[in-house]
Amino acid sequence: MVLSRWRYSTSLQGWRGARVWIPDCVEVWRVAEITRDYKEGDDILHLRLEDGSALAYPIEFQLPPLCNPDCLSGADDLVALSYLHEPAVLHSLRRRFLEVNAIYTYCGIILVAINPYKPLPIYEEEVIYAYSGREMGDMDPHIFALAEEAYKQMVRFGKNQSLIISGESGAGKTASAKYAMRYFTTVGGCLGHSSMEEKVLASSPIMEAFGNAKTIRNDNSSRFGKYIEIGFSQAHVTGAIIKTYLLEKSRVTFQVKAERNYHIFYQLCASATLPELQGLGLRGAESFHYTCQGQCTMAQGTNDAADLDSTRHAFSLLGVPEANQLELFSILAAILHLGNIVVRGRDRRGDGCFVEPADEALGLFCTLLGVEASQVMRWLCHRKLVTAGETYLKPLSRQQALNSQDALAKHMYGQVFRWIVSRVNRALRSLEGHHTSIGILDIYGFEMFEQNSFEQFCINYANEKLQQLFNLHVFKLEQEEYVTEEIPWVFVDFCDNQPCIELIEGRLGILDLLNEECKMPQGSDRSWAQKLYQTHLSSSHFQKPKRPTDAFVVCHFAGKVEYQCDGFVEKNRDAVPEELVGLLRASKKSALLAELFLEEGDGPVSLQSRRSSGPRMAGRPSRRSLPSSQKSKKSISSQFKASLNRLMETLGSTTPHYIRCIKPNDGKQPFVFDSRRAVEQLRACGVLETIRISASGYPSRWTYQEFLERYRALVSREELMGTDEKQICSLALERLLQDPSKYQCGKSKVFFRAGQVAYLEDLRYRRLRAACTLLQRHLRGWLARRRFGRARAAAVCLQRHARGMLARRFARMLRRTRAAVMLQKTLRMVLARRSYLRVRQAVITIQAFARGMFARHLYQQMVWHQKAVVIQAAVRGWLARTRYSRLRGAVIYLQCCYRRVQARRELRRLRVEARSVEHYKQLHKGMEIKVIQLQCRLDEQAQEKQRLVEQLSGLNAAHAEEVQCLRAELQQLQEDAARDAQVQQLQERLAELERHSMKSCLGQEVEELRQRLAEVEAMKLQLGEERDALVQRMSEQSQDLEEQHQRAVQESQGLLQELEEERARYQSLVQEYARLEQGYENLRDEVAFHRQSTLRRSPSSESFLGSESSYLSSMSTAPSRDGSDQQAEGLEERWQPVPEGLQPQPSGEVLLNGGMGQDPFEKAYLLLLGQLNAVNEELARTREELRRSKAPVEPEERKPLDFLKRRNIAEMLGLGRSPERAAVDDDLKHAYDAVQVANRLLASQLQEEKQQHEEEVEGLHLNIYSLKQLSQQQAALIHDLQRDQGQEGLQHHVLRLKEENWELAQKLEKQERTTLKLQKQLRAYVKQIQELTGKLKREATGPAQELAASAVVLSRSPMVPSLAGLSQAMLAWRMEDEGRIIKAIITDYKPQSSPGALPDLPAYVLFLCFRHADHCCDEPRARSLLDAAIDAIKRVMKKHSDDFDMVVLWLANTCRLLNCLRQYSQDESYWQGNTARQNKHRLQNVDPQSSCHSLGALSVQLYQQLIRTAEKRLKPMIVAAMLESEPIQGLSSSCPPGHRQSSAAPAHTLPELLRQLGSFRAALDRHGLAPSVGHQALRQLLFLISGTTLNYLLLRKDTCSWSRGIQLRYNISQLEQWLRAEGLQQSGAREVLEPLVQAAQLLQVKKVTEEDAGALCSLCTVLSPQQVVKILRAYTPAVGLEERISPSFISSVEKQLQDQYGGGPSQLLVDTSHLFPVHLPFTASPLHLDELRIPDALDLAFLVRL
Repeated sequence: MVLSRWRYSTSLQGWRGARVWIPDCVEVWRVAEITRDYKEGDDILHLRLEDGSALAYPIEFQLPPLCNPDCLSGADDLVALSYLHEPAVLHSLRRRFLEVNAIYTYCGIILVAINPYKPLPIYEEEVIYAYSGREMGDMDPHIFALAEEAYKQMVRFGKNQSLIISGESGAGKTASAKYAMRYFTTVGGCLGHSSMEEKVLASSPIMEAFGNAKTIRNDNSSRFGKYIEIGFSQAHVTGAIIKTYLLEKSRVTFQVKAERNYHIFYQLCASATLPELQGLGLRGAESFHYTCQGQCTMAQGTNDAADLDSTRHAFSLLGVPEANQLELFSILAAILHLGNIVVRGRDRRGDGCFVEPADEALGLFCTLLGVEASQVMRWLCHRKLVTAGETYLKPLSRQQALNSQDALAKHMYGQVFRWIVSRVNRALRSLEGHHTSIGILDIYGFEMFEQNSFEQFCINYANEKLQQLFNLHVFKLEQEEYVTEEIPWVFVDFCDNQPCIELIEGRLGILDLLNEECKMPQGSDRSWAQKLYQTHLSSSHFQKPKRPTDAFVVCHFAGKVEYQCDGFVEKNRDAVPEELVGLLRASKKSALLAELFLEEGDGPVSLQSRRSSGPRMAGRPSRRSLPSSQKSKKSISSQFKASLNRLMETLGSTTPHYIRCIKPNDGKQPFVFDSRRAVEQLRACGVLETIRISASGYPSRWTYQEFLERYRALVSREELMGTDEKQICSLALERLLQDPSKYQCGKSKVFFRAGQVAYLEDLRYRRLRAACTLLQRHLRGWLARRRFGRARAAAVCLQRHARGMLARRFARMLRRTRAAVMLQKTLRMVLARRSYLRVRQAVITIQAFARGMFARHLYQQMVWHQKAVVIQAAVRGWLARTRYSRLRGAVIYLQCCYRRVQARRELRRLRVEARSVEHYKQLHKGMEIKVIQLQCRLDEQAQEKQRLVEQLSGLNAAHAEEVQCLRAELQQLQEDAARDAQVQQLQERLAELERHSMKSCLGQEVEELRQRLAEVEAMKLQLGEERDALVQRMSEQSQDLEEQHQRAVQESQGLLQELEEERARYQSLVQEYARLEQGYENLRDEVAFHRQSTLRRSPSSESFLGSESSYLSSMSTAPSRDGSDQQAEGLEERWQPVPEGLQPQPSGEVLLNGGMGQDPFEKAYLLLLGQLNAVNEELARTREELRRSKAPVEPEERKPLDFLKRRNIAEMLGLGRSPERAAVDDDLKHAYDAVQVANRLLASQLQEEKQQHEEEVEGLHLNIYSLKQLSQQQAALIHDLQRDQGQEGLQHHVLRLKEENWELAQKLEKQERTTLKLQKQLRAYVKQIQELTGKLKREATGPAQELAASAVVLSRSPMVPSLAGLSQAMLAWRMEDEGRIIKAIITDYKPQSSPGALPDLPAYVLFLCFRHADHCCDEPRARSLLDAAIDAIKRVMKKHSDDFDMVVLWLANTCRLLNCLRQYSQDESYWQGNTARQNKHRLQNVDPQSSCHSLGALSVQLYQQLIRTAEKRLKPMIVAAMLESEPIQGLSSSCPPGHRQSSAAPAHTLPELLRQLGSFRAALDRHGLAPSVGHQALRQLLFLISGTTLNYLLLRKDTCSWSRGIQLRYNISQLEQWLRAEGLQQSGAREVLEPLVQAAQLLQVKKVTEEDAGALCSLCTVLSPQQVVKILRAYTPAVGLEERISPSFISSVEKQLQDQYGGGPSQLLVDTSHLFPVHLPFTASPLHLDELRIPDALDLAFLVRL
């Protein structure tokens, strides 16, 4: 949209240099500058492009549009632009998107959202709370701002709202809907009290699996529209419901190339191997016809198997049972198998078709759905025709059967999707209903492709209806604005698309003709197209294409779209084979299947429709009806039309808010802007229509206050004399603009025509420039005159001083010359005398040393001569003895060598002789004789064969037994593979020697055994080397383990340094337990109210922090400590590592079973304690094993030959078991035994050596395995310790408990000694008590009466001080007085009722009562008193949670009571500041350690409540006081126009904020709180001020300017001055303001060159890189005074910051909810307890002071 003529004048002679927009084929619009004046009637406009080239632009019909001033470019609201047209909108969006990285921009009532394709840190919970409660113009554009506007209008006016989100696929519609949903659930109180958001998020994976698919443009494209209606009751979320539209069912049966079917099918195929899906017959996606048509079965970046797990988990969260899920998957698998059924034609003409009965897909389909295969085969290939009296079966052609098959698949999937939506709504529905609601519509934008069909027609039809609603709403808002401001309203003829809608849905429109054609039996797309041509060619919104095709063109609001008629009639009919549907309905296989199809037949159809088809019919015909008769069934277009009308009614009853999502590029590249694609979407989404409607009226609107602040420089002095802002503005505009039609003055605003703001900006720029020139001229003259005067005065002064200096220098030279002569004379005399004396002394010294040297030299020569004589005598004797010894040794050595040679020769001779054959013959010379004798004996025994037959049975039995024994032994030997294999081989070889000739095999066996022995020796050497390597490896591993142990020790020591961090985590736990306890008390009070019970709660059930307090007390008290120690000992016994690895499950079970009533923290502590003890024991055992393994293994020597003497040879050879064999001749036995002895000797040595080495290797392997297991255990334990350190902070508890254990052990020893002492005294007193019992009874009456009387007197005069020497500093009380004490000093205590009393008086009174219980050794009474006090303080805090003074009062008293318990305890570390009198009042019997823990926890809770109470008062004041107030007047006018601003004055100022801080400081001092605690509280509050201010600075572009930086720096200086005045410089509060200081400096420094970038990076040391870049991108320069920051400068700064701080993720906003760890110091009380004064107003007369 461009303007017909520029508005300022008919002749543009003064507009040379103006910039205009000209069309461009690449960037759509380009900027050019006018180089020559333009006159009316010129045909050419002379321009200069940005690259410097000249251009002659022809003017045909209208002038090119003008550019907006730089101050308006990048405005938050596009309507605020002075020139409203398409290039200005495109340029502003591109500039904000690329330079500022702002993805949101307002355009009137529309929020334009550009998809950045990159995660941005602008959706955290802190951002939600920053936008909550703010007006729409207070913050930068954001979807949260629009959502807050909708939420606020719903709460204020009680009217339903709606958010309409539209855009192309991949533009970010679903993400925008998700962020809006998250905002509503957060501000609506859903996050902390309900699982509604969790259920809605759980529905997302389900809807994506069944409704999303991969398309060419988007890998996760949503193929349906949805309307989410969130119900609210009293501004809280109560439920939700989802309505779906335009489900694309045609995708089930067909996909184009590079696209996929719905995700759920691929998820099932990817998980086909799951056990529960084995019976579905699933395979890979490429095996099914319905999933492989797009030739893209895998999507990049998706894991279908993992997505199915997410889908099933979401089903479980929504309450869908596992059985229903499996039934649903069976139906989906049946759809896949249905697509694989092969339909064959009977002949070439195609008159009939059939399905093979053995078709595998058919069998699986029928099995999964429980239908008969014959029926399916029949109705897939035939159609039933019903006439008046007969029924016929008509065979279908193959193509008709395939169409029927696809229709059934689409119908089944549509019913499944409908059922899923109903189950999701059932889970999200609220039982109590809702009063108001906010709807979120996520639907397609306008679509225009090369091939457009029925789906695109329905989508564009819906967008036409939405655009009409949008136009009416925009027109209505414009009209309401003008009527409210009482401005004359002239009707604007905006583009109404009602004729286009009438063309589509009117009588005889496109839809009517389509429905009529569908009713025709022979209706076709061609005949329907002809009817369209005949009926609508005269319409201006309908055209016929030039090429002869069955298509038509509709002129939509976004452009002309050509639709192909092919498929319109068939898709509109959506014919479903009724017979097949009847089979599915009659199936009893699945209850879900019957539910799906019974719903369709029994009830009305839901209006959730698909893109290609929707729900089928409102009432279903009978099964015997004609399938082709569609009289009772609505067409898809009729259903969609009705559904769309109801949607329009729903949206019409709400207040709509529009979000238009823009896709910046098709490549999904982050922050890349394609102008051509953006313009297409802007034209299609209605943004330019909004601009056109706004431009037709008065688009620029300013309040009178804003106008005066901005253009005060243009107002004359006479006009400023008026008091009415409206009158001043009217007079100024009448003088400046002169044409009344260019502006209108309303009640509270002034309205401008398009271009007038730019004209006023130019006038303001000229006025400011002229003023700056005048100021510069006068300033430069004054500076020059001042510079000359200073130079002249300086020259005169220099001359005077120079002359004086020269005179003084000459006089000084004369004095120095005379003094030099005197010095030279005296010095020469001194030097001469000194030289003479030095020479004389030197001569004397030389003479003395020379004489002494000569004497010593003579003496030394005499000594040396004497010593040389002695040495010569000794040496000569030694040489003689040495020569004799050498000769004697040589003789002996020669003798030995000769004897060794002779012995070796004899040995060799004997060996040769032993190996010779003759030697063997001599050994066995009697063997032949013996053999002959044996043969004779055998002949004799053969004669006795008959006699031996009788003994055969006995011998057979003995032989069988012997065989069994041998087999048993053989089986036993085979179990040991290393030894038995060798033994078995030797036995087999020995048996072979017995069967064959002994002489032929004996030598070979001996040689073979020797070879084996050599092999065994080699193996032994190899095993020895392996053993040495293993020992070395074990030593290395032991060193590694020692190093790991040392590192673990160092890490355990490092835990002590993290005490501050653990304290912070502990305080966060305290805060969390306080919140839980608060909820518990609320529930308990409600139950008590309903039951009307008067039972009193026990102190233990109401103690602070519940489990935390019991945990702390259990660690401090002796009985519970004993129990925990026993449990820890049990854990140490059970928690032992096993060789297979750590198995903590049994220990965990024992721990849980043994500690059912214990606190979870105590259980975790005991578990960790057991692990630490087990690890320590393992380390000790490891060290011992390493020491043993490091010892060298002594190699065993070979067994000597006398091994045979110590062992029975018969036993080795196995001869002992056969006595018959022993009866053979002794000579043969000895000859055979000699060979076996040698063999057995070698075999036994081989087995023993092998067994020895195997045992050594096995032992080494076991050691290595145990070391590895121990290393793994230690690594796992260290990992658990490090993980637990970040989660629970248990290390801190362990260290503290160790200290307490040590202290308790000392106390226990002391108590035992005391007990023994008391027992001895008790035995001595028993006799005295027995003797004096009667006497004591008689004398006890009188003293008791006196004591009672004195007690009454003391009770009646509490203000009377006790004597220091006699007072015990305690208050006597009884157990029944506990309630009265608590009520008097806590519940009903008011400081103002006791003026002059100590601020922490209740703490002292409680401690005096505690001392009395300690004096009486009544520990239960003491603990009951403190528990009751803690419970009462918490009740008082609950009642007065918003009273800052009350919280400070009880925080101070709690700290004082805690310090008193420490000061008067038995711990000597707290006695340093005590006096002698205070030491006398120490506690003697009751250990206050557990009470100190409880009070410490209560103190932390009170401190956190103190901070929360102060934050409630400060938060509404921070932004107004720090950012919006203007202590320096006149700087606000530099704020650029074009930003939505709140016209209201700041609600709070900086002095009010400082007064509030001062009141906090006064309250802290008034109640006697320790100064360090007060400093910590003020530091926390200043951190809140700094963080909140910085967050709003980052979220508001209008605050990032030079003038705002000046204001902010001044406000910070006021805070610093207040800190100095209060003496808080050293409290750490100044450091928390440093980020805000650097942000203010960042707004003021120069930002142009690379040097500026380096200085800026060195300046911003506290701000994160993301915060610095955000401020630079949002910086708005002063118009005419500054230049816009270049993108290259921002990129340079960002790169330097990344190099300096690293590229890790950083947080954009400051976490203002962060609490610094509080440290409660110990401060001893200087007050003596016996000097305490208790006022009468406390009503404590029942307490007796002792």
